[in-house]
Amino acid sequence: MLANYNDGRRKSFFGIAVNLLDLHDLKNIIEQINSKTAYENLTLKEKANIVVTISQTVAEKKNIALKLNKKQAKK
Repeated sequence: MLANYNDGRRKSFFGIAVNLLDLHDLKNIIEQINSKTAYENLTLKEKANIVVTISQTVAEKKNIALKLNKKQAKK
């Protein structure tokens, strides 16, 4: 995902997705991405959005939130 679909803003998202989703789910996501982007002339940003949409859809079916929970800075 990082090599082909990173638009510079998605490293954290990809890391979270890889750590929380099963290998089988990740393989299915990659297959779906390849089928949707293979014949279309898309920009890197458009490809990244497709990856995020597909990943979030798969994660929602498994009741997984692909969001980084940051701690608030202490004052």
